Amino acid sequence: MNTGYMEEIRLNKYLASCGVCSRRDADKLIEQGAVTVNGQIAAAGMKVTAQDEVCVHGRRLSGPDRKVVLAYYKPLGVVCTEHDAHADRIVAEEVDYPIRVTYAGRLDKDSEGLLLLSNDGDLINAMMRGANGHEKEYVVTVTEECSEKALQTMRNGVYLDELGVTSRPCRIERLGPKTMRVILTQGLNRQIRRMYRTQGYEVSSLKRTRVINIGLGGLKPGEFRELTQEETNRLYEICGL
Repeated sequence: MNTGYMEEIRLNKYLASCGVCSRRDADKLIEQGAVTVNGQIAAAGMKVTAQDEVCVHGRRLSGPDRKVVLAYYKPLGVVCTEHDAHADRIVAEEVDYPIRVTYAGRLDKDSEGLLLLSNDGDLINAMMRGANGHEKEYVVTVTEECSEKALQTMRNGVYLDELGVTSRPCRIERLGPKTMRVILTQGLNRQIRRMYRTQGYEVSSLKRTRVINIGLGGLKPGEFRELTQEETNRLYEICGL
């Protein structure tokens, strides 16, 4: 057990610091009885120290890992999931890295581009919390030329009937007749595709090029890299950690 945690900390925070999952998902694991402490089923709200033996689904945790953040270029066809018997390619199997990492924010199978992955559950929570309004930037191409009226309507926010919500105002910059740069501050399910569909347009390609302060840079599909210390420090600062 890592001796860096001699003080008591909440079990859900400990699981997140080990890269198991986010704190919210850790609470679910504890509620399901999947977590044991010193051989006993863990209780919600309990605290642990480095001297305790903590297991998830019977697997003993070795303690908090070194905090890492990866930038990964998710190719088309790769599914953002850790377990899916029906998916040919999943993120968990595509990123060959010695420390277990989890993605922050999904990209659907038919989209490509930047995913940030980390073993820090607190950072993942902070990046994904919609109220924080962190920016995500995309290059979007539609099947036919998009009118300026449609773009302005989407910039102001549109009602997404399938989700029952109105999208937040966003930035859309025209790059060509059919291609635009879109910057969102929320991450609704298939949000951009749904937004364009409200205006009668179908998205033919979608690439995420930036998440908060991290850009895709020179990464090619399937490649990943560790963030520099400067990038990591700035990301944590922006996320209030």
